[in-house]
Amino acid sequence: MRISTSQIYSIADIGMRDAQVAVEKTHEQLSSGKRLLSPADDPVAATSILSLNQELSRTAQFKKNIDIASSDLDLEETSLKSVDSIVQRLREIAVSAGNTAVLTPADYKAMASEVDSRLDELVNLQNTRNASGQYIFAGYQSGTAPFVNDGGGNFSYHGDEGHLRLQASATVTVAVSDSGKRVFVDIPSSHNTFNSSASSANLAMPPATITVGEVVDQDAYDKFYPQDMQITFNQDTAVIPSAQNYTITERTTGKILAANQLYISGQDIQFNGTKFSIFGTPSSATLTTPGDSFFIDSTDKQSLLTSVTRFSNALKTVKNTEISKTDFAKIVAKTLTNFSNTIDQVGSVTSEVGARQNMLESTKNLHADTELYGKTVLSQLQDLDFAEASTRLQIQTMVLSASQQSFVKISDLSLFKYL
Repeated sequence: MRISTSQIYSIADIGMRDAQVAVEKTHEQLSSGKRLLSPADDPVAATSILSLNQELSRTAQFKKNIDIASSDLDLEETSLKSVDSIVQRLREIAVSAGNTAVLTPADYKAMASEVDSRLDELVNLQNTRNASGQYIFAGYQSGTAPFVNDGGGNFSYHGDEGHLRLQASATVTVAVSDSGKRVFVDIPSSHNTFNSSASSANLAMPPATITVGEVVDQDAYDKFYPQDMQITFNQDTAVIPSAQNYTITERTTGKILAANQLYISGQDIQFNGTKFSIFGTPSSATLTTPGDSFFIDSTDKQSLLTSVTRFSNALKTVKNTEISKTDFAKIVAKTLTNFSNTIDQVGSVTSEVGARQNMLESTKNLHADTELYGKTVLSQLQDLDFAEASTRLQIQTMVLSASQQSFVKISDLSLFKYL
C-alpha cells in the first residue's frame, strides 16, 4: 500500500492536533477545577448537574426567606413582649387605684399621667415597622400606619386581617406578621360595651370629634344591647330659637330614640346607659345636604387602646365623694378584667410566633442537610480529580511531544538520501 506525502502530512497533522486539543482541555480542567467543560463531555452528568444547581439555587433563596422571616418574627415577638410588660404595669396601677379609701384626686391624676405615657408607648409599639419600613401589625396594608388617633381618645384601625407570608420551602409558607385587629382590637370585653366614631361623610372643617365614652349604667345598656345608635345633626331651625341640635336614632331601624336635642360642644350626652361627648362644630343639615353623623356601635370586644383611654379618663374625673369612688371602683374592676384578657390575647399570639420560629429553625436545618448532600453529589459529578488530571496531562504532553518528534523524523525521509 502506497502512502503519499500529502497523506503523511495529513495524518500527522490530525494526530498532533488531537494531542494538542487533549493537552489544552486538561489544562482548562486544571485551571477551572471542573471535570466537565461543556455538556458534550458527559450529557447525562450535565443534566444532573443542571438539576442540582437549580435545586441549590432554590434552597439558597429559601434560606434567605427564612432569615428575613426570622428577623420579622423576632421583631414581632419583642414588640409583643413589650406590650405585655406595659399592660402588666397598667394592671399594677389599676390594682393600686382600687384603694379608694386612702387615695385622693391628686393621686389619681398622677396615676393618669403615667397611664397616658404608657398609652403613647402602646401606640408606637402597635405601629412597629420592620427593617423594610413595613408595619408589622397592619396585615396586607403594611405600607399604612394601622393605628391612627381620631381624637377624643378614639383610635381607628386602618389595616386589614391578612397575614404577610414568606415561602420557607417548596411546601411550607410561614406567616411573618399578624393583624393588629386580631391582636389588639378584638379582645373580649368584661362587659357589653360600644365603640364611638364619626362618619367618614361628615362635612365640618375642622372635623368635630366624638369621645371614646363609657358605659355608666350597665343594666340600662344591657337592655338596649346589641342595638346601635346614630347621632345626626338636624337643621338649626328644627328648634326654637334656632340652634344646633341633633336626633338619636336606632341605627338599623331608623327608630327615633331622642329628637331635636340641643347641642353644646363638650357637654356629656347620656343615653341608654352610655355617656360620651362631641367636640367642635358639626355641620348642620340644610335643604340640600345632610348633617354630620356620629355612631355608637355595640360590641362585646374592647381594644387595648380603648381600655387604657377609658381607664385614664376615669382616673382624671374621679372625685373625693363616696358615689364617685364607688363608680370608679366598678370601672377599675372592668379594667382589670380587660387587661387580663389583653394579656391572654397577646400571650396566645406570642406563643404562635414562637411556634413559627421553631418551624423556621427546623426547616432551615433541613435545608442545610439538603444543601450539604446536593453539594457533595455535585462535587462528585463535576469536580476534577487533580491527581488523575495531572498524571493524564503528563501522558498527553508526552504523546504530543512524541508525535511531533515522529513527524520530524518521518518528514525527513527521502529515497534521494539512499541513492
